[in-house]
Amino acid sequence: MLQGNKPMVVIQAVKRMKSGGRSNAGFSLLENLIALIVVSVGLLTAAGLQGVAKRATYDALQRTTAALLAHDIFERMRTNSAALGGYLPPADIGGGSLGLTPALDCKIAANNCSPGQIANFDLWEWEQALDGAAEQRAGSQTGGLIDPTACVSGPVGGGQGLYTVSIAWRGITELPNPPADNCGAGSGKYGASDGHRRIMVMNTFITG
Repeated sequence: MLQGNKPMVVIQAVKRMKSGGRSNAGFSLLENLIALIVVSVGLLTAAGLQGVAKRATYDALQRTTAALLAHDIFERMRTNSAALGGYLPPADIGGGSLGLTPALDCKIAANNCSPGQIANFDLWEWEQALDGAAEQRAGSQTGGLIDPTACVSGPVGGGQGLYTVSIAWRGITELPNPPADNCGAGSGKYGASDGHRRIMVMNTFITG
């Protein structure tokens, strides 16, 4: 009897193996789909974080550049304190607003520039730094700030007192509440409502 039942037992075992194989194959496919979804969500999240990190790095670099530029003009003013009034432009500067190179290059000692001429040259050279003249590629300025505007204010006519340098530039994202300082406001360089305007304000006391 047992010998006669052997073929039936074998057939049933093969059926169970085939059935189990189909079940395992379906389960493996489901696992792969879940893993693919999890990996996709992770990659999308990482890509989004990378974009945020790039924007933060850009803003930090622009702000650091603005701070260095503000310190630069303050040091020029302290060095030439006899002509502080010459560092107070009548309007906002940036984007080549001060025109062509001054007639006298006051970095050359032999030119023997007066304090007023030094102030004029310093302010022009500083605007060049704002506009990125120190770094160029294919004839275009690539350093400095993006769409910069600078404002320098202090005692009327110069002299000892508190001086303020405000530097504005264009940020990547638009903010709902623009900065309170008016430097560069309404110029059209930072959007219709100045939402792209970023600004750094620095104060210092300079003796006459």
